[in-house]
Amino acid sequence: MATQTKTEQSTKPGRRAARLAEAQTLNLSVEPKVRARLHELAAAEGLELGHYVQKVLESHVLDRAAEGDELAERLSAKRAVIDHVVTLARELDGKGKFDADFILTVMKAASAEKAFLDLYQTAIGGEGKEAARAQKPLNQQLGRLIRKAVGAKGKRNAQGKVMRAQTSGEIISSYTLLTKDA
Repeated sequence: MATQTKTEQSTKPGRRAARLAEAQTLNLSVEPKVRARLHELAAAEGLELGHYVQKVLESHVLDRAAEGDELAERLSAKRAVIDHVVTLARELDGKGKFDADFILTVMKAASAEKAFLDLYQTAIGGEGKEAARAQKPLNQQLGRLIRKAVGAKGKRNAQGKVMRAQTSGEIISSYTLLTKDA
């Protein structure tokens, strides 16, 4: 595709084309019984369907990767980061550390460990622009998985909107405030 000018990019079709070029979403159709089975398998692992399917697809890539494959190393690190954060969330919740800022609490505890930070850097692809683009979806996924791991939900304000908080100097820059039913 030819390079778009600023005017073309500011039009609705131009913005849509740019969004599609950067899309990371994969849409596919499966039989209802296949979806139901995948949902059962996901639930058995304590995962949402989307995360489970992502894990299955990434496992397929990892199983077929050549020795030293950069993508495989990044995916393995990403998996280790996710597994560690979910385990840590459950441990901290079990110790009574749950509060509205629980996502931040978990991420602070995880990022206090050098081994975790090294894995995290590998998972997002190091540093720079590419890493910054990879960091946001990973952090969003980590937030959702922390919430799911402890059976929490997003805290809502009086208007019914999910409440978020901002932070600086941390591995995450914003997060959803959480609550749990008593």
